[in-house]
Amino acid sequence: MNPRGRNRRLRTVAGASALLLAGMLGTAACAGDESDGGSAAAGSTSALPSNPATGEPVKIGFVSTEGGAAVSLPEMREGAEAAVEYLNNNGGGLAGRPIELVVCKQQEEPTSATGCANQFVEQKVAAVLSPGTSQGPAIVPIVIGAGIPYVTLNGVSAVELMSPEVAALSAGLPGTLTAAATAAQQEGMSKFTMFASDGGGIAGMIDQMGKPIFQGFGVELEVVPVPLGTPDPTPVVAAGLTSNPDGVSFIGDAATCTSVLKAVQTTAPTVKKVLIPTCLDENVVKAIGIDTVEGNIGITATDALSDRPDTVLFRSIFAEYAPDLSPTGYGSTGYQTVMALAGAASSISGEVNAASIQEALRTAANVEMPAGGGITFTCNGTAFPMMPSICSGQMLIGEINDQGIPVNLTVTG
Repeated sequence: MNPRGRNRRLRTVAGASALLLAGMLGTAACAGDESDGGSAAAGSTSALPSNPATGEPVKIGFVSTEGGAAVSLPEMREGAEAAVEYLNNNGGGLAGRPIELVVCKQQEEPTSATGCANQFVEQKVAAVLSPGTSQGPAIVPIVIGAGIPYVTLNGVSAVELMSPEVAALSAGLPGTLTAAATAAQQEGMSKFTMFASDGGGIAGMIDQMGKPIFQGFGVELEVVPVPLGTPDPTPVVAAGLTSNPDGVSFIGDAATCTSVLKAVQTTAPTVKKVLIPTCLDENVVKAIGIDTVEGNIGITATDALSDRPDTVLFRSIFAEYAPDLSPTGYGSTGYQTVMALAGAASSISGEVNAASIQEALRTAANVEMPAGGGITFTCNGTAFPMMPSICSGQMLIGEINDQGIPVNLTVTG
């Protein structure tokens, strides 16, 4: 690709970052009621091991999206703090060392995000973690410019997807498209329509990236842009369904997903749906009714309900250190980010610092994503070569139960 074409593609990615955050943050969580102490995710727990960390603490920065007018997700921080408590008290720490979590709260705008980046540099943290933020362009250059590795669960901006100093652990948009195509193939679909919020070039990105992916699964994909701010998308949805697709999906924010799914239900109530977690947010499900989503296919990157050992451990850690968090809520994103770093850093045998963590991330292969249902990540740039920071092409799909949560999950990608 020539430099002009590459720069144009990077600008498109950057322009879509806020929308992708809205649509992708949930790829690691299906929102549940955070006030119910986890009743939405009942399951077995177990006693925690006794393997306390020793030595001098390692400072790890944590970007908390918290306190903003548009979005505030303190559950992410609380999930990360629970993981740190476990690692320090029970799980052997980060390569044997206790973690000192340096939390900085930013409000999803450049001023506070830049302030956090500078704080991490001043504190001389060994790595910076972020479950997901649209402020990567403000944070990442400062952090990696100081030689500090940046680890995000959900990379959405160009700098988070293209920089060799960044590890984007989840499959993001490419993995979501692959999961949707896998579900379509498994359901015997031949034609599939994907509605997408038409802002920042995201619909064009999905069209360019998604059609070859779906074609590889023997499914014809049509991408239908939904203009931002459309009060009633029924005419757009009806036009998108004239080809009588076997399945539909939506990528974008929760509010638009609500209106699109209502229109789909009115126009083609029996068409099969493949839904990202944003569309399974409890507010969306309440607005459209559980009958609209139950029995359809859900995409996620978190296994909160099974009896896999890593999932049982996940629930057990929340029960001990964050009993007010639901395992099916956004707290899982902070938990997974911290625990994934610990898993990747297990190969470190000497000093635990920025350089050794960066090397561990680059060389760790097939690391199991905590509570990831069998998803693994390898941060050597091969998962999705067009976006070399992405460490995994895998997601989970499963049938949506009567709580709006995908279950009986299988790995895709």
